[in-house]
Amino acid sequence: MQFVRTAPLLAAVAAVCCFSAGAAPRDGKEKALVRYVDAGEQASIALLEEIVNVNSGTMNFAGVRKVGDMLRPRFEALGFKVTWVDGTPFGRAGHLIATRAGRGPHVLLIGHLDTVFEPDHPLQKWQRVDANIARGPGTSDMKGGVIVGLAALDALRQAKLLDSLQVTVVLHGDEEDSGRPLDLARRDLIEAAKAADIAIGLENAANDPKTAVTARRSSTGWVVKVSAKSEHSSQIFADDVGAGAAYEMGRILNGFYQEVRGAEFVTFNPGLVASSTQINFKREPLGATLSGKNNIIAPQAIMSGDLRTLTAQELEETRAKMRKVVENGNLPHTSAEISFTDSYPPMAPTEGNRKLLSIYDGVSKDLGFGPVTAVNPRNAGAADISFAADHVEMAIDGLGLLGGMSHTPDEFADLRTYKIQTQRLAVLLYRLGKK
Repeated sequence: MQFVRTAPLLAAVAAVCCFSAGAAPRDGKEKALVRYVDAGEQASIALLEEIVNVNSGTMNFAGVRKVGDMLRPRFEALGFKVTWVDGTPFGRAGHLIATRAGRGPHVLLIGHLDTVFEPDHPLQKWQRVDANIARGPGTSDMKGGVIVGLAALDALRQAKLLDSLQVTVVLHGDEEDSGRPLDLARRDLIEAAKAADIAIGLENAANDPKTAVTARRSSTGWVVKVSAKSEHSSQIFADDVGAGAAYEMGRILNGFYQEVRGAEFVTFNPGLVASSTQINFKREPLGATLSGKNNIIAPQAIMSGDLRTLTAQELEETRAKMRKVVENGNLPHTSAEISFTDSYPPMAPTEGNRKLLSIYDGVSKDLGFGPVTAVNPRNAGAADISFAADHVEMAIDGLGLLGGMSHTPDEFADLRTYKIQTQRLAVLLYRLGKK
């Protein structure tokens, strides 16, 4: 493990832990929730180890389903009705959905069962590095978050407070590599969100116990294709030949930089740029093979990239600007077109999200863990809560187990954050049920 890169998290967790000496839950029920969370810690960590040791890389369908099977009886013991959504129509293992009726607000908890670590990856097993750090696939992203959510719900059950909420839990089997078509892969989450009042994401987000996520940027793919007249290279720039595809693509790139760049939360990154006589382009996995000669004017060019915005309006405005650059002012004897493929919508910053953060911040302070502020959206990647956020009154993410080095062989969880995150989530849910 690269401990030098974990230093900021370890320092932040230590600082938050120092607050806890002044913990002051508001009433006896909150004190009971804290006790139940603490009492269940070791059993929860043991369950986390069990599910981490089951490979559930997105494309390992049997492994994803096995993790779902391991969690099913845990939710059923809490009174949830559990169903498995078959992922065959969208080319993935499927999703676990658990529902429980209640008399209060309808809360949607969002997580995922899969990881980026397929069976051929070297990181496969749980490893306890020391008393605080555990290494393994999905320890923090985000099997740890699933455990936090399950433990918070169990604490509410033990305190006889779970009936004060309606709860739906959606655990996707394809968060790390979404199935296609996307509307099928996220249909159940969107329908659950439409029926809910509040959405809570159990991701590890910024891996900082002093922050939570109230806004996430979108994720949209784009491809620019250029066609041009081909001739002997000695004739480039001639009136009847033109500039070739490579120069036209250069014009477009420069246009994006000069005319589209500028908004604080809007980014567009070209991940692949290719121009030649012949191009074999592949979207998944992204790549291109080329063949050509220096004495031939390239008749083809292709560019593939990523677009991220904070709001749907920004997304539409940016797409319009990019289209304008591509379609207007083409160099002689060239043509160009751009297409977009939406993956994750934005989770826009809303008053409802800020209100939920304020409630969570109050919970954290009352428990002695100090204030919680919003993560800068530039530091919050796309996540499944974005599909739900537009359909609920308020949403927040980043309430799962924290760690670091996600998607690398050094991924780890800081187990000290189990109590912090689970106590805060349990008390947050209790207070939401009182409203």
